[in-house]
Amino acid sequence: MIIAVNTRHLSDNDPDGRGEFIFECFSRLAIQYTQHQFIYIFDKPYDKKFITSKNILPVVTGPKTRSPLRWQYWYNYKVPAILKKYKADVFVSTDGICSLRTKVAQCLLLHDMGFLLHPQFFIKSHLRFYKKFTPKFLIRAKSVAIVSELLQKDIINGYTTDPGKINLVYKAANDLFQPASEKEKVSIKEKYTEGKEYFLYSGPIAPGKNLLNLLKAFSFFKKRQKSNMQLLIAGKAAPGYHQFMDDLGTFKFRNEVKVLSDLSKNELAKITAAAYALVDAVLLEGFTTPAMEAMQCDVPVIVGRAATLPRSILAATLQTDPGDFKDIADKMMLLFKDEHKRNELIQVGKGAVQQYDWDRTAAQLWQAISEAIK
Repeated sequence: MIIAVNTRHLSDNDPDGRGEFIFECFSRLAIQYTQHQFIYIFDKPYDKKFITSKNILPVVTGPKTRSPLRWQYWYNYKVPAILKKYKADVFVSTDGICSLRTKVAQCLLLHDMGFLLHPQFFIKSHLRFYKKFTPKFLIRAKSVAIVSELLQKDIINGYTTDPGKINLVYKAANDLFQPASEKEKVSIKEKYTEGKEYFLYSGPIAPGKNLLNLLKAFSFFKKRQKSNMQLLIAGKAAPGYHQFMDDLGTFKFRNEVKVLSDLSKNELAKITAAAYALVDAVLLEGFTTPAMEAMQCDVPVIVGRAATLPRSILAATLQTDPGDFKDIADKMMLLFKDEHKRNELIQVGKGAVQQYDWDRTAAQLWQAISEAIK
């Protein structure tokens, strides 16, 4: 069987975590199913380290997909040509976009419906694209892989989609994220916050991730608590990064906010393990797994109520309204003042995250691919 995979996000610079998902899943599947050929379709030059098995064939076909017009051209003309050339049996699209000009069976991986829930954070041309074509993608796909029960509910309620072709494929945390010793925590805090405790945001750094609400929440927290708590914002610089940095320059507590972009995964794991709490309540959409990574590090988590996470993971968090900075601040203050609640979340989170690993994720994704071929 020949399995073509959309790998245009497979890179170290992908801020939303799709690249890690693709790598962890398909590296495992290629090793497990050596009798099948995997065609990795890139839209730009790739790093050879991602080609982990002999049965993986990388193919590059431009142009780079940086706008809706280029998306349509790439998916509807360039991809079908590759599928035809290599006689693919199935096309796995890993970013919520199908090809509308191929008869090859397609498995669509959909990670959020942020354009419906929070349209104000989308570029207008992107918003029009997703609103117009997502219903067509859901119809065209033979199977749909999604990452949470909440997303399943959104799809069934919002679109005429056969529930039978929807497959739950849960995310997992990177094994690098592990608890730190007290000595290691002290070292990290001395390095980044002059020894002070800190809240952590981990994810793409850009205004579109609602980070201004996080700054407002932190400001509200600082005014109420009068503490020396710091805020670390760590992750990949995303479109709009410089605008966010300009906004931060006008922020009253800017000297107590540290922005750390383009850290290595090892360093991000250490910073996560030393955090007082992870505040993921501002990530309105995306494919990153900071909440699960923090739980794996014995760090309590605050998330938005619409987070695309498994139900058992959500139950181990404090949930808040990402559009209400006072609500986010209230949850930050609760963790700061209630040590018992903080420890309770750590213990529940530790148990919840142990249910998920990349082997399980890869197996669930293979089931979705198999459903598409049937």
